[in-house]
Amino acid sequence: MTTDVAIAWHAGARDELRALFALAEDSPQRLEASIDQGRVLVATEDDQLVGYLQLVGSELHSMAVVEPRQRQGFGRALVERAISECVPTACAHDGMRTLTVATAAADTGNLRFYQRLGFRMVRIERDAFTTSDGYPDGLAIDGIPLRDRVWLTLALGPDS
Repeated sequence: MTTDVAIAWHAGARDELRALFALAEDSPQRLEASIDQGRVLVATEDDQLVGYLQLVGSELHSMAVVEPRQRQGFGRALVERAISECVPTACAHDGMRTLTVATAAADTGNLRFYQRLGFRMVRIERDAFTTSDGYPDGLAIDGIPLRDRVWLTLALGPDS
């Protein structure tokens, strides 16, 4: 990452982040239902939005980095900031000891990303990406049909 990168909590209207949210959510129906939930961290580079992370309670609900800036540490920086700043507060207040995230089983890149950060798989939700939930029929990621969702958790705190 360059030195002109800033990560901060977003205080403005979520609508200005809609294009970023759409990078992470293929269902317009699910995007609309969740865009205003929780808190959002944004990554900016030279005053341009390059990524976001949405945290709803102890769930990393969604995250995306614009294509030209992927694989440059922005996603990792967003997750690390969420862990260091928000999650410990939630854990102390609500007794939560894990951060949860879900991603498509077909998205092997995301699975690798989260596991490199220490997340571990806990369950598979079969047939999670259906047309009844707003996902277009026939979606695939790198030739793998988009069907199942994998849930992962990250243990937090010294006694987790």
